Amino acid sequence: MNNLHVKKGDTVMINSGADKGKKGKVLEVLPKENKVVVEGVNVRSKHTKPRAAGEPGGILKSEVAINASKANVFCSKCGKGVRTKSEVKKDGTKVRVCSKCGSEIK
Repeated sequence: MNNLHVKKGDTVMINSGADKGKKGKVLEVLPKENKVVVEGVNVRSKHTKPRAAGEPGGILKSEVAINASKANVFCSKCGKGVRTKSEVKKDGTKVRVCSKCGSEIK
């Protein structure tokens, strides 16, 4: 029920929002929330105080989850974010392919 069109490790392109057009690798998938965490996209700053002696404080930058519908799988042949479909190869394995050009998504 909560299957997403992107998987951990996929290269995706963002199709809307402040980070539109950015490309990055999926670091984490949250299917129950329908969200993904993408490297270099939706970066937020968190100010931290030193808690223990000798521990540095400062500003940490980290990626925050975005809605999965804003991320399309990147096709290297087309050069843009595309929809995917699954096909069964002759040897019986199931693969994802670009719905525009038909090339296999790695």
